Amino acid sequence: MSYQALYRKFRPETFQDVKGQDAIITTLKNQIKSGRIGHAYLFTGTRGTGKTTVAKIFAKAVNCETPAEDGSPCGNCAVCKGISDGSLMNVAEIDAASNNGVDNIRSIINEVSYSPTMGKYKVYIIDEAHMLSAGNGGAFNALLKTLEEPPAYVIFILATTEVNKVPVTILSRCQRYDFHRMSIDTMADRMKELVQIEGAEAEDRALRFIARTADGSMRDALSLLDQCLAFHFGQALTYDMALDVLGAVDSGVYISFMEKILKQDLSGAIGILDDQIMRGREISAFINDFIWHMRNMLLLNSADSSEADIADVLGVSTDTLEQLKSLSKKVDADSLMRFIRIFSELSGEIRYTPQKRVLTEIAIVKLMRPQMEEDLSSVKQRLAQIERKVNKMEADSAKVLQNAAGIAAATRAVPAKPDAPVPDALPEDVQLVVSNWKRIIKNANPVLKGFLELTEPSTDGKRLIIKCMNDVAAGTLKEDFDRDLLDEVFAKELHKKVEYEIYTPSKNEGMNETYPDLSSFINDEIEIVESPDEEST
Repeated sequence: MSYQALYRKFRPETFQDVKGQDAIITTLKNQIKSGRIGHAYLFTGTRGTGKTTVAKIFAKAVNCETPAEDGSPCGNCAVCKGISDGSLMNVAEIDAASNNGVDNIRSIINEVSYSPTMGKYKVYIIDEAHMLSAGNGGAFNALLKTLEEPPAYVIFILATTEVNKVPVTILSRCQRYDFHRMSIDTMADRMKELVQIEGAEAEDRALRFIARTADGSMRDALSLLDQCLAFHFGQALTYDMALDVLGAVDSGVYISFMEKILKQDLSGAIGILDDQIMRGREISAFINDFIWHMRNMLLLNSADSSEADIADVLGVSTDTLEQLKSLSKKVDADSLMRFIRIFSELSGEIRYTPQKRVLTEIAIVKLMRPQMEEDLSSVKQRLAQIERKVNKMEADSAKVLQNAAGIAAATRAVPAKPDAPVPDALPEDVQLVVSNWKRIIKNANPVLKGFLELTEPSTDGKRLIIKCMNDVAAGTLKEDFDRDLLDEVFAKELHKKVEYEIYTPSKNEGMNETYPDLSSFINDEIEIVESPDEEST
């Protein structure tokens, strides 16, 4: 016998085998046990979530000769076996994608008038039912009356992935059941069971990656698993192997890519893109996966720190989660939303152009150059960049001042001790210091000189008053510098000890902002002199 794909080989035969649709299965089993079976059902949901499978199991269950206590089909009676192998005509599966004409529906209406030869019900499973709307919806109109009042032995089950295309008149006549996407845990556990049955080995991380790639579709997950096992036949399936087979990119690549963008390292970001292209990765897949990566960062950025279950929402490993948390702190939510918008627009544009790489590189430049756009999010990002630069400049300035103070203290020379005691300066000496302040401080320690130039000298008749023109000079001269440095300057120039005080003006007095004092010119008379060449009028 030829090889059978995993999704066909392990297709559920009973309600117990169906995974991830517990609410729907419970409802259907209760209807069968109580005998409250409807005449029309609508199964809707994304691909590979079990719509057609559940419809077939339901068709078996309503016709089974020896059903289980919970309403499931036995699978062993003649009716169940006949439905499974297609020999029993009670169940008709119709592909509406290729049988969507009015004549096809009329043939079904004609068959409805004949009761089943075996079992209780004739079940019509119309797959891709939304395709009946093709051709101005004539097929749906032909089905309306029969769908509303079919014979007691007829059941219609419509399955569709696009319920929005089904007319309201059809929806109102059916019991609607929404099949939701399966969780990563559910699909990973199911694949782990099937891998063991097949006698193969696979890492849990690889199975979870396949489940995440399948995007909630169990059929897609089994197809991907089949592909990976076949490529590495006889070997244990690892996470790296799954990445290679599926042409996917490790999350670490996206983390590195985002770091390059935040650092505005254009060549580094382009280099990562080039490397992925050379490895055979599809650009559109890279873009979509990066959008998903930024979505995870945005959720982490916006989530409350107390939300411990955020990892389950993101569906990433513990190591990746920690990396995402660290990275999300480096960018604000507005910038992330702007990044997602740019790449989402790119995802739609590259479908219709052969220059996919060029458009992708332009989008990367846009991420790093918000000045290229004028929307609000771009302006916010530019302001955030300016703020970071200002904060860095302030931090660097504070560091320079701290280092300068340390250098001054480290390079300070030990003042020479005179043979005889230095006499105190007289008021005339203090006035001399005030008059020759610039010349005196010229010979001071270079770092000390820089701060003394930000002061103004004066005297109260006995002491030297050193008035600081700003807080930086005041803080440095009062706290960071040893007073012996300044005493040494006066001792060298006057050979006397000058008593002085470091003075800081109050806020009411205001600091000297080093602007020229123009007050003396306010009342000066302005003389207008006419040019000798100008003719007098």
